This record gives sequence, C-alpha cells and structure tokens, in this order.
Amino acid sequence: MELTSVQNRLTSLPFKQLLGRSDVIASLGLVSILMIMIIPLPSIVLDLFLSMNITIALLILVVSLYTVKAIDFSIFPSILLTTTLFRLSLNVASTRLILLHGDEGSGAAGTVIQSFGQFVVGGNYVVGIVIFSILVLINFMVITKGAGRVAEVAARFTLDAMPGKQMAIDADLNAGLIDENEARRRREEISKEANFHGAMDGASKFVKGDAIAAIIITLINIGAGFVIGVVQKGMPMAEAAANYTILTVGDGLVGQIPALIISTSAGLLVTRSTGEKDFGTDLKNQFSRNGVAIWVVSAILMIFAFIPGLPFFPFLILSFAMAALAYQVDKTKRTREEMIEEKKEDKVVSKEENYEEMLNVDLLQLEVGYGLIPFVDSAQDGELLHRIQSIRKQFAMNTGFIVPPVHIKDNLQLSPNQYTFSLKGIKIAEAEMLPGHFMAMDPGTVTETIKGIATEEPAFGLPAIWISEDKKDRAQIAGYTVVDCTTVMATHISEIIKQHSHE
Repeated sequence: MELTSVQNRLTSLPFKQLLGRSDVIASLGLVSILMIMIIPLPSIVLDLFLSMNITIALLILVVSLYTVKAIDFSIFPSILLTTTLFRLSLNVASTRLILLHGDEGSGAAGTVIQSFGQFVVGGNYVVGIVIFSILVLINFMVITKGAGRVAEVAARFTLDAMPGKQMAIDADLNAGLIDENEARRRREEISKEANFHGAMDGASKFVKGDAIAAIIITLINIGAGFVIGVVQKGMPMAEAAANYTILTVGDGLVGQIPALIISTSAGLLVTRSTGEKDFGTDLKNQFSRNGVAIWVVSAILMIFAFIPGLPFFPFLILSFAMAALAYQVDKTKRTREEMIEEKKEDKVVSKEENYEEMLNVDLLQLEVGYGLIPFVDSAQDGELLHRIQSIRKQFAMNTGFIVPPVHIKDNLQLSPNQYTFSLKGIKIAEAEMLPGHFMAMDPGTVTETIKGIATEEPAFGLPAIWISEDKKDRAQIAGYTVVDCTTVMATHISEIIKQHSHE
C-alpha cells in the first residue's frame, strides 16, 4: 500500500503539469547545460549527453529539410546558440575525464568517445587527427562561412525590401483586396522575416566560434594530456601521446560531427529563398523538369566507362541508372501533359454547356467615354470611385440593402464626354459632361444672370448651364448652385440606384 501511495504521488496532477510546462523544462535544460561545465560527470552520463547531442543535431537537420519557408523555423537562431553552448559544455566535461583518467585506457571517457576513437579512425591517432582537421575545415571554411555570408546578404536585402512590402500591403488594403486582419498578418510576417534573417546573421558567428574553440580544445587536450601522462602518471612518452591523442580525437569527432550537421541545417534554412515545398519535393520537381539533361549525363558516363584507365563497371552502372531515371522522368512528364490536356478539354466542354455563365453580365455597370476617364481613375486623382463607394455605404446604412459593386469601364463607342449606366446589361440612364467646367443651377434666388452653355441636370432634369472655372465665384455670389462634374455624376448615380433598388 505504501509503495502504491508513493507511485500515486509521483504520477499526481502537479507532477504531470510540471512535465507539461515547456517553459519550465527549457529553463531546467539551460541550467543543466551550465551545470555540466561545473559538476564532474560519470562516463555513462557523458555517453548519454553525447548521444543526445547527436540526436538533437539529426532532428534539427530533418526538420530543416521539411521546412518550406525559413521563418517557419524561426526559433532556429536560439537553437543554434543553445546547441553550441551544449557542445562546449560537453567538451569541458569530456576534457575533465580525459585528463583525469586518460591513463586508464581508451574507455576512460566513456563508450561513445572510445568508439569514435577506435572504430571510426581505426585506432590510428594520425588518421584521427587528419579526419578531425578535415571536418573542422569543412565546417569552418565552407559551410559556416557560406551560410554566414548568405544570412548577411539575406538580412540586408530583407531590410531594404521592407518599405516596398509595407507599401504593397497598404495598397492592397486600400484597394479592398485584403481586409485589416490579413494586412496585420502580412505585416507581422514581414517583421518576423526581418528579425529571423538578422538573428541568423549573428547566430552564424556562434558556429564559427565553436569551430575555432574545437581546434584550441583539441590542441590543449593533446598537449596537457601528454604532460600529465608523462609527468604525473609516469607513462612512456609514446604510450601517453597515443593514448591521450586517440581519446582527444574521438572527443573532437563526437563534437564536430553534430556541429557539421547543424551547420548544414543552417545553410539549408538560409538558402531556402524560393522554396514552394519542402527540400526533397523541390529537389525532385526541379530535377525532373527536363529529362534531356539526365540523358546527356547518362551518355557522358557511358563514354567514361569505355575510356582506358577509368573503372568500367562503376561508370557503366551509373550510366544505366541515369538512363532509367531519364526514362522515368520523360514518362512522368508525358503523363502530366496528357492530364493537362484532358483538363483543358473538360474546361472547354463545361464552358460550352454552361450557357448561364457565358451570358453572365455585371449587375450594375458604368461606361464612360475616354474624356471622362480622369474622373474614374484614382491614379489621375479621380474621385468618382470613392464617391460611389460612399454612396453604397450610405445606402446600406439607411435602408439595410447592400448595393452590388458598380463595374466601371471605358467605352470608345461613346462620345468622349458621355457616360451610360446599365442595370443587368440594359442601359437605364445616360448623360454628357463638360470636363473643365462647372454646372450652375438656378434655385430661384439668382440675382444676376450668368451666360453659359445650356444643359440639363441629369439626376432631376433641372435646367442648368455649364460655366468655366473663372465664372464659378461670380455665379455663387449671384445665387447659383455650382457643382463640379464628379458631383453631378455621383448625384445622378445615387438617384438611379434609389429609383431602381426594387429591381
């Protein structure tokens, strides 16, 4: 009963809640990394942490391969710092074990380091040093340097492109193409992208420093181990050099292989500039676009196979493999093209049968002559489009009826200053404007007659005159109601909508 009670307490709700708190686990993990540097670890515990280091590196690599956009893995710079600190703390812990117990044999620092020192490099410390040096150079001079440069350029270009992206979002929002929530989401995405590339630019320096630290730690371990083995442990020089060098090289390989994997992950992330899908899918799609290139490679490999001095079977096998791949690519491409043709035929048939869609017309339509285009073109400071939007909004607020959008287009068959308004494709109103002039109407209180071009106000059929701009102030003083062409057209459209709202 007592044992059951203890088990129940361990599996109680507070304990489960603690395990479910990712923030608490992350904090404990960071504290544990720091404690590894201070507290001496048994070799079995060090083996566990070294295996965990390799596991984390592989996990990061696979996640990077399946990441479509870099900002989808935005926590990567922080992970890069954490894993670098974890590796350095393991270097400190392994160095402590190697220097204190290196005289006990190749298993003094644990099974993982022993395996890398014995199996991977065959127990030859010279081979181990060469392999370790090559891995460090690949990581430091190639992958890290390239990824750092790409991150630096990406950060710079991302920051330079931010104003243009913000303006594009504002333009889409003002045009009604997106709503406020979508605009806010896009702005946040731009901010995250800039922050990510800026963080990656700095985080790449962690990996560079880690590679330098690995070289220094290795040299210190070999030198200090040799001195400790000979002076303090009384070992022969050759034995001390071989023993401590193999352990140190094994330790270096255990640290550098995960570092190389994570550096590769960083390079994959920062170079995913135009990815539409994950890395593997993009690789397959882009390599399989043209089978001719693969056929050419197959032919070249076949030629290599018959060149004297070159290995026959490897090039022959690879040539057949490339030929099979090229055949499969061409077959897939033909199948895809046939499917596209079938879809096109289906679309043609559906269009022929869908008479209702073919006869579909805009519910409300405003056609203008080319002389009135400046009134409806916002790029030329035309206000009519905004006036129509206000009319629709006001009509909806007053009546609860939402007016359909008014489709505006130019019509070269109309006279330059003429416009027509259609409902369901049927013209229900038309009028002519006189650009550059104002319409003046007599409300019955005019004190002075102003000369102008006689016309009729289109909305209510009132007599009116067109006057030039220099007569505008004089006409207003004389008692005329003076309005511009945009107001005349907007008033006319408003009255048309009211009169035909039942339709």
